[in-house]
Amino acid sequence: MQLTKLIEKSELVNDITIQNPSKVVFGNKSFFRFAEDFEKTGCRKLFVLTISVLKEKIENELAKLNEVGISVLLNDEIKDEPLFEDYERILKQARDFNADSVVGIGGGSVLDTAKLIAATINNTVSVSEIIADNSLLKRDVYLACLPTTAGTGSEMSPNAIFFDPESNLKIGVISPALVTDATYIDPELTIGVPPAVTAATGLDALTHCIEAYVNKFAHPHTDLLALEGIKLIGRNLKRAFDNGKDIAAREKVALGSMYGGMCLGPVNTAAVHALAYPLGSKYKIAHGVSNALLLPFVMEYNLQEAIEKYANVGRALGVSDGMDNEETALLGIEKIRELIRHFGIPAKLSQLNIPNIEIEEMAYSAMKIQRLLKNNVREITLMNAIYIYMKAS
Repeated sequence: MQLTKLIEKSELVNDITIQNPSKVVFGNKSFFRFAEDFEKTGCRKLFVLTISVLKEKIENELAKLNEVGISVLLNDEIKDEPLFEDYERILKQARDFNADSVVGIGGGSVLDTAKLIAATINNTVSVSEIIADNSLLKRDVYLACLPTTAGTGSEMSPNAIFFDPESNLKIGVISPALVTDATYIDPELTIGVPPAVTAATGLDALTHCIEAYVNKFAHPHTDLLALEGIKLIGRNLKRAFDNGKDIAAREKVALGSMYGGMCLGPVNTAAVHALAYPLGSKYKIAHGVSNALLLPFVMEYNLQEAIEKYANVGRALGVSDGMDNEETALLGIEKIRELIRHFGIPAKLSQLNIPNIEIEEMAYSAMKIQRLLKNNVREITLMNAIYIYMKAS
């Protein structure tokens, strides 16, 4: 009886399930470590998803695998955020190749596609079945991911995002089968990423950290990762943007992105991502740009429910303490706006030629993303979503 009363009075933390890759290698030139490690897996048919600009950089190293009897097939067809039809087409190629291992080397779209291919290559589950029940995914082939942008965190998470033209929605596929056997994060692979992409993907990673920290289901474990991620990205992304060859800045942003990715499985994102999805699905606005535009407005909307936490976000971003937590939080929001201006990212829907007449339809679409909205620290109704879009218009 006394124990029960003690438990009732204590501040219990939220439940948490942590699903991270079995192996994570972080550091410059870790791409070469991947090739060395892969030889020891016993796999002999490696299917590689990548992007065309990387082929020359990685082909020489992958050729060494051929020399030890490992067949390698490269696919560089993913150009934009993936459709399920892209996945189905590339899955057939991987099956025809009889791949026993899959690796994604690229941005989030490449990694998400590689993960879903690995989880379905040896079963007959259909796209409609996957959408209805993610638990149908099973993986029995080796899977590795090597990100070339510091942004999506896909290499660390059990998540994959695809656009479904039938519903005109982005669909989140979430399963332990999408967690890699090994992830190699090589900041040197991000050198050469254009400044605009560096900024957008970096702000996406920053959003992951902020939304994980200020979250209805936040947990002390992910709080530590998220705050450190905010600090690393918020204080180094400008350097990486201004000088793409600044490897120290690239390394810190990549580490912050990794921390954000580690939060995606246990806690996940919230209203920023939910409200950003309609911008990508209907207007084809890059995911990082959509998140960056909406982030300050959602933070302002949420502020009354999480003043202390948003003050800590501001401190992690490097702002000085204001007169109280609310002022510190507001300074943090202004810091994010300063970064957005510096990067030349649109700060209003009108700058993307999205008229106010579209806002209600976008709000209806966003309200369908309850898997993320339920995480938001302040409830969001249809009218609230419309309000936030109007503030951002």
